[in-house]
Amino acid sequence: MKILVTGAAGFLGRRLLTELLAGRTAVPAVTRVIAADLLPCPIDDPRVESRVGDITDAGYISAILDRDVRVIWHLAAVLSGQSEAEFDVGLRVNVDATRALLDRARSLDTPARFVFSSTIAALGAPLPDVVPEDQVLRPKSSYGAAKVIAETLVSEYARRGFVDGIACRVPTVAIRPGKPNSALSSFVSGIIREPLAGIDAVCPVPLDTRVWITSPSIATANLAHAATVPASALEDRRVVNLPGLCVTPAEMLDSLERLGGSAARQRVRVEIDAHTARIVGTWPGAFDVSRPLALGFHPEGDIDSIVRQFMAER
Repeated sequence: MKILVTGAAGFLGRRLLTELLAGRTAVPAVTRVIAADLLPCPIDDPRVESRVGDITDAGYISAILDRDVRVIWHLAAVLSGQSEAEFDVGLRVNVDATRALLDRARSLDTPARFVFSSTIAALGAPLPDVVPEDQVLRPKSSYGAAKVIAETLVSEYARRGFVDGIACRVPTVAIRPGKPNSALSSFVSGIIREPLAGIDAVCPVPLDTRVWITSPSIATANLAHAATVPASALEDRRVVNLPGLCVTPAEMLDSLERLGGSAARQRVRVEIDAHTARIVGTWPGAFDVSRPLALGFHPEGDIDSIVRQFMAER
């Protein structure tokens, strides 16, 4: 089976490809991968063909989507911080490029499963303590608004039979290795990652702010699983809120102290950034995940298991 992954050189793209190529998912055996990104895909495997380019270029989109591709994972995106700072760039990547890719997918020999990586920022305050599946969408960020538009496009192209689409609202992925990224939620990883490396870190939101997070391993497993959920099970609801864990920075720092020691905990200080706190505060803190669990998506563990995963992999 031939697949396409956009954003393949990114953190989740690399992890997803590694799992797919190793055969550690329920996805049928992958025989060929088109890895699309601004940077070459770092995975050394003869089945992987890295195609480097700009997802906003119509010619590039035509060049990455071969007619016999069966599954598309569309992970490429401009994240929340950059989307807020560069409105037009965010729309070009998160909306225009998604529509162009969907249009190109209409020409495939067989409608492809189109797995779109969306975000919990599609929802915004006011929200109940536990967000139901049918919650009204009121995004409070440019990133969230763009993703809502793209979700609607995926659902409409699926309704018309152009693609077999599913949009997955991915929780904040933590703990990410490496350097901070442009996401407004980047601090969620930073308040664990940096102290464990002996570096001071800042929490820019109140310690009682609820965040909905998922570990890299569960996020990867659920994105892979999205390719296998039967269309009949989705019915006409093509958007899924992926399972996660409701946690506060205070609870994360308690875990850091338990597993990393008091010295690591003392490296984190709270300095409220009004812009970050305002937007993150509009995001949902917990979801009713009975539907995604019934569809076979993987549940998340507790905060200690997430921190241990990072400590084992770093």
